[in-house]
Amino acid sequence: MAYVTVRRRELTFAERLYLPSILKGMAHTLKHFVGAGGRAGVTMQYPEEKWQLPSFYRGVPSLVKDADGRGKCVACSLCEYVCPPRAISIVPKSIEGVVEKAPEVFDIDMLRCIFCGYCEEVCPEEAIFMSKEYEICGETREELVFHKERLYEIGATLGADAGVPDAERKWAKLAREQGEQGVTGG
Repeated sequence: MAYVTVRRRELTFAERLYLPSILKGMAHTLKHFVGAGGRAGVTMQYPEEKWQLPSFYRGVPSLVKDADGRGKCVACSLCEYVCPPRAISIVPKSIEGVVEKAPEVFDIDMLRCIFCGYCEEVCPEEAIFMSKEYEICGETREELVFHKERLYEIGATLGADAGVPDAERKWAKLAREQGEQGVTGG
């Protein structure tokens, strides 16, 4: 097999000493140290300063409540089904009223979640949203399994109906439809 020998260029005396490169690096560091580096605040002072997140950022998934304080999730398990890493687990329970069931257990394993947003897209009740929260930490694996209560806490930062204007009120809509059909709610 044929091959080509590539000749490297010879280094100059100054390049072999490395001293000019070291001095240039130190001068650059000194410029930033005294504030003449061209832009103020090269280092972000986290946690006092926070990132300005873009509008399309997908952070921690959260559950939201409607304006009346009722959970919007009806435990249809679509988000559990569509979740690629199987990070969501739901155990439904029967409830009295217009909607037949609600989640008894709604857990998201944040160690497995890949923040894809499929759960938000597939939810027919607009009960789960991707928040702007990106600071999650824990000392054990159990602390990073977010239960229903924790997900509602995160969702409370988004506001009622996650700030969606004129959000469809599933409870009122179902009660109205049942009334039109002559069915009385339990």
